[in-house]
Amino acid sequence: MAKRRTAPKPTCASCHFGANGLCALPDPSPCATFRPLSADGLKAPSQMRFHFREERRIQTVWAFPTAQEQAEIHAAV
Repeated sequence: MAKRRTAPKPTCASCHFGANGLCALPDPSPCATFRPLSADGLKAPSQMRFHFREERRIQTVWAFPTAQEQAEIHAAV
C-alpha cells in the first residue's frame, strides 16, 4: 500500500505575512489569511476556470433576418 503524502502544516513562519512582518494578529497560529511564502512574492490562490458549453454557443434564440429576407419583406409592402 502506498503511503499518502501529507502537506506540511501551515505556520506563521511559512506565511508570507508572518515572514515579512506584515501580520497584525497577536496569536502565532495560522489564520484564514494564510498565504504560502514563495520566491514569487504574494500570489493569489488559483481559481477555477470558466468554460462555456459549445452547444449553447451555437444555438441562437433569436436572430436578425438576412438581407434577402429583409428585401422580400419590404418589397411585398
